[in-house]
Amino acid sequence: MTTTTAVPTKTREIGYVSPRRQRVMGIIFLLMAGVIWYFFSRTTSSSMITTFNMSPGGSDVLTPDLVFETLPVLNTLAFISAGLGAYQLMRGFKGKTNLVLGILAGFLMLAFLSWGAADKSLNLAGLLKVAVVRSVPLTLGALSGILCERSGIINIGIEGMMLAAAFTSTVTASLSNVWVGMIAAIITGAGFGWLLAVFSIKYKVNQIVSGTVINIFATGLTSFLSAKFLQKYAYLNSPGQFPSWEIPLLSKIPFFGPILFNHNIFVYTMFILLIVLTVALFHTRWGLRLRSAGEHPKAADTLGINVNRTRYMATILGGMVAGIGGAYFTLGSVGRFDEVMTAGRGFIGLAAMIFGNWMPSGALGAGLLFGLADSLAGKLTILRIPIPPKFLEMAPYIVTMVVLAGVVGRTTPPASEGIPYEKE
Repeated sequence: MTTTTAVPTKTREIGYVSPRRQRVMGIIFLLMAGVIWYFFSRTTSSSMITTFNMSPGGSDVLTPDLVFETLPVLNTLAFISAGLGAYQLMRGFKGKTNLVLGILAGFLMLAFLSWGAADKSLNLAGLLKVAVVRSVPLTLGALSGILCERSGIINIGIEGMMLAAAFTSTVTASLSNVWVGMIAAIITGAGFGWLLAVFSIKYKVNQIVSGTVINIFATGLTSFLSAKFLQKYAYLNSPGQFPSWEIPLLSKIPFFGPILFNHNIFVYTMFILLIVLTVALFHTRWGLRLRSAGEHPKAADTLGINVNRTRYMATILGGMVAGIGGAYFTLGSVGRFDEVMTAGRGFIGLAAMIFGNWMPSGALGAGLLFGLADSLAGKLTILRIPIPPKFLEMAPYIVTMVVLAGVVGRTTPPASEGIPYEKE
């Protein structure tokens, strides 16, 4: 008779951060403080005044301008950033490191704007309103990825799903109306989501390869059809746009009202989906089953959950959300289709998903941060800041590369994502 001795396993507490990552992030925080001081504080005189306009252009809700001395604010931002960096080096923020990184990125942008608008004025409310609009496809792409990856399916094909949905929404809306175009975009996204699920679940194709195939296929097909038909028949590329709707009472709140509650349907859909997905994923039995399929499919199967059917459903729903994001480009933004008009926004959405740690609220925060970086170029050109506009247009892509290169550190993706499940 033999006896077995249980070998204790070493577990890490929730929010564990390795000493190396703690030091690296502390150094990064201190470098951000150094950037604020060296490039902005050091080159600003004590007599400079910054003026932020707090009412978006064209709004009838007026908010007094924010006027302040530039140098004390820059020094304060640099001091706080340095303090956070020192605390990170000594003790660390544990599981809140990414949140602090986002806050410091906001400090850096605020310092940049304050420096750029020194002895000038900048419409801050208008900049933030544009940032909210620009964050829509990024956040919707992130929410699409969350739905898929929480169930265990990696969705690299968000970019292609958005592009295909943008095309179909344009053609159908041009032949009917914008609501039909929206429905067509959702159906298109669902179709590509189903295709990804078939490749990944039924045929067990590598999920990265499956998503890449969808991206290449959508890019080639839409480019061909656009050149063949849309450029020849202009009436097929005139879909119109959803109008902006003011939400009564809320749109009259000073400063925040015009920024958040005077938009078209896509911005409101983003906020609604954020709330719905947060509740559905973390406060319902449906969400628990979906997450169990991505974390421990074998245990879920043992409890009677059909893992593959759950993954099919989540991937199709994720495709539908990506379809709404694709319709934004045509029915909510420019009112026409252009080849490869998504311009990598689907991939930035994936970066937002990672930055937000596969959480809807985190995805929104990351989407807003990337959206703000995306909206800077036009505003700062008006201020005649000596930085080439093309360099400013690179900002969201640079942020994306930094995130994907690992500055965010150890995130916690679903344990079984990308692994096909075979029922025993």
